[in-house]
Amino acid sequence: MAETNPQLAHTGHDSQVSVEGLEKNSDQQSKELSDAELEDAEKAGKPTPNPLTDPKSFPEGGAKAWLTVAGASACLFVSFGWINCVGVFQQYYQTHQLKEYTTSDVSWIPALQIFFMLFGGSFVGRIYDQYGPRYLLLVGTFLHVFGLMMTSISSKYYQLLLSQAICSPIGASMVFYPAFTCASTWFFEKRGAALGLVVAGSSLGGVIFPIMIIHLIPEVGFGWTLRICAFLILALLTFANLTVRSRIPPMKRPFSLMAFIRPLKVPSFSLLTAAVFFFYWGMFVPFTFIVVEAQSHGMSLRLANYLVPILNAASIIGRTVPNAIADKVGRFNVMVVMSSFTTILILALWLPATGNAAIIVFAALFGIASGAGIGLTPALCAQVSPIQEIGIRTGTIFTIAAFAALTGSPIGGQIIGDTHDGSFRYAKVFGGVSCAIATALFIITRINLAGFKMTKI
Repeated sequence: MAETNPQLAHTGHDSQVSVEGLEKNSDQQSKELSDAELEDAEKAGKPTPNPLTDPKSFPEGGAKAWLTVAGASACLFVSFGWINCVGVFQQYYQTHQLKEYTTSDVSWIPALQIFFMLFGGSFVGRIYDQYGPRYLLLVGTFLHVFGLMMTSISSKYYQLLLSQAICSPIGASMVFYPAFTCASTWFFEKRGAALGLVVAGSSLGGVIFPIMIIHLIPEVGFGWTLRICAFLILALLTFANLTVRSRIPPMKRPFSLMAFIRPLKVPSFSLLTAAVFFFYWGMFVPFTFIVVEAQSHGMSLRLANYLVPILNAASIIGRTVPNAIADKVGRFNVMVVMSSFTTILILALWLPATGNAAIIVFAALFGIASGAGIGLTPALCAQVSPIQEIGIRTGTIFTIAAFAALTGSPIGGQIIGDTHDGSFRYAKVFGGVSCAIATALFIITRINLAGFKMTKI
């Protein structure tokens, strides 16, 4: 390994070394590391000797860092924020274009939306590690907007699947992952808080998009509602393309299937992946069915539709405050608390809830609890990953979680359809038990990393 330039070793908020200088000289300062070298360094518990990835070299702020956070937040607004309003579309399609289809059939549209946005993680992560964020953001912008434009003229089941459930979320995936990864490269000590601000964009999108849809469809129709949303997405992604940058230059390495499999050999990473899988398996059941479930108890359609923005508005708190606290007391510690809270809410509040007040309270509290789970996932992944592999590792976790998102809602819909009275009771139990298993796995992961000591982890 080449010697570290003393000028590069000098880091901190008062450093005069520019990011461009670091990037320009990175090839001269360090050799590319092979998969084996990365694995050996990780097993030894030693940081890889790269001046760009030394914890002390992270700027922890500055114009480029905060512009990246702002652009990344816009990416989350239009990707996960759009996905967050699946409950509105589930209800609308069941009563309009797809009213002849079963609940389980219709639920494949939101399930596939979530799946394709998350499943692209490994591939997008690999492309990001090789080439950086620029081309991903450009192609993702086109596919996301084009998919929604096609949705606006769709009326058949297969048309909605191709446009809204496949094309659009693939584009959303290409802007979702670079947003997280780029923001992570600028912060180390403040990473939880920074990523909390990024993820807050998804909550804001989950508030604004449902309200837009609820008010615009009666006034301008379904088609123009989708087009207006697509134009807003285009504007925000234009801003993101201009601002989202990575501090770490791309590291081109030959394609290797082991690059995807190798992280799963690390116990802490494989346990974390399993925990996220079960958490997402149960968490998306309320997201998908909260509107139609509330209507089954007599809640008016207008109030039921507002449960989605209520849930997402509350999740702004869940995706920012716990992340900031996590930087102080430990990210795994906070995740254990919030996943436990999510489980309790589903099984102890949503399961027996029948009145409007109880369902509204559940929506607000569930937004806080589940928001923390989503917001902390990339921070937990970064904590157990070398920074050079953060793109592919974040992608690997979300790719595996995509199968949970793909199957969770249809399983819930099938459970509802199999009950003689269309009850949501056992679908709620399925969601709650899945989150309980996730909580147990988060605890086991924490023990694997730090034992039983009450320490920051």
